[in-house]
Amino acid sequence: MTKLYSTPPDAVLVAIDMSKHRQEVLLERPEGGRRRRMTVMATKADYDRLADDLTTIGRPVIVGFEATGNYHRTLAHRLLSAGCELRLISSVALARTADSDDRAHVFRSDAAQRSDLIARSWST
Repeated sequence: MTKLYSTPPDAVLVAIDMSKHRQEVLLERPEGGRRRRMTVMATKADYDRLADDLTTIGRPVIVGFEATGNYHRTLAHRLLSAGCELRLISSVALARTADSDDRAHVFRSDAAQRSDLIARSWST
């Protein structure tokens, strides 16, 4: 069942498009401006670097991602250990949002779509 969570207004939103070898990350600050994109390889060193970057922000960090096989588990554990709030995003919600936004399925836009859903506070 989908639950509605409150997103703190000062929270940094992080959307992750998970895959086997690399994750596309989109970071959005509450004050707006340009979104920061990065690619994180599926290695411990990259996961540690991402977790360190997020903890140095000094604001609440909300990370949203779709559970993709088991690929999300190690990164989710690392980010949870770093103090990030995690939100799983429903595959159905992603598909319906893509349809309603009239977007073609594009790998780069997936992280942006997740960010939009986190901002709207929808997760499973």
